[in-house]
Amino acid sequence: MRRLAAMAMLAVAVQVGAAEPAEVKLVIKDHKFVPAEVRIPAATKVMLVIENQDPTPEEFESHDLHREKVIAGNRTAKIPVGPLKPGSYKFFGEFNQDTAQGVLIAE
Repeated sequence: MRRLAAMAMLAVAVQVGAAEPAEVKLVIKDHKFVPAEVRIPAATKVMLVIENQDPTPEEFESHDLHREKVIAGNRTAKIPVGPLKPGSYKFFGEFNQDTAQGVLIAE
């Protein structure tokens, strides 16, 4: 009986672990997003992991994704997105709009 209960708990743990969204990494360096184009599968949740390597803060903003988050200098932030329909979703750095531009493409 204990073995059966342990197997059931393991199955639940695996399902919960599988539910974690995939991480997609972005870097802010010299007031630019690297990479500037990110591709993800449509209809899938992802976690954007954005590392700001600049000493100054930057605000990740996307009207298309309905997200905004200030990321302090030399810090990392996580931003959940999706599931998304196929298409292009623009994002930018609010504090450096001339250089910090990017697009997330769901396909």
